[in-house]
Amino acid sequence: MITQSPLKSENASYRKTVLAGDYFIHVIKQGQTFRILDLEGNQAADTLFYSANDPSERYSAMDTIREQGNIYLTTGTKLLSNHCNVMLEITADTCGRHDTLGGACATESNTVRYALEKKCMHACRDSWMLAVAEHEEFGIGKRDITHNINFFMNVPVTANGELTFEDGISDAGKYVEMKAMMDVIALVSNCPQLNNPCNAYNPTPIEILVWD
Repeated sequence: MITQSPLKSENASYRKTVLAGDYFIHVIKQGQTFRILDLEGNQAADTLFYSANDPSERYSAMDTIREQGNIYLTTGTKLLSNHCNVMLEITADTCGRHDTLGGACATESNTVRYALEKKCMHACRDSWMLAVAEHEEFGIGKRDITHNINFFMNVPVTANGELTFEDGISDAGKYVEMKAMMDVIALVSNCPQLNNPCNAYNPTPIEILVWD
């Protein structure tokens, strides 16, 4: 559901531009609002959430889908953890639909889906692994990299239950905004994928904003 936010960018307490292929990791405090802004359009932001107090509690696609009865995320969606606690709630969304089934690109999937020579291409899983290696203070490791949300990504489900990757439905300036219901660690890979249309074959920057 398309919903505009009343929050103004100039009033944000934190802003950061994340280049394509780069990562973002940051604690969002309970009560803060967290926005992912698609600066140039048709860009996917692969995102994981963890409880800042206990990273073994993390975003669960299975619980989120079951409780809301919808495979897509938008305004009003409550993002549930594997303990069935509400981690965040989507409070504004100018894109209208976000994927929670398609998963993240990896060197292995690049090889299987596209070609052997694609294995060396950078992927979201690489970004996450670099983030946790460079930020041991968050207490997250390789085993904690699980299913994720693909904000702005268009992954339709066919009549026979298959997933397909299509051109994104986002555009320049569109955003998704969430209110944190607990202290969470947000881990975002600004997707570098060049082999399918999720980034229009041209990955571009996103911006992260936080309001107190």
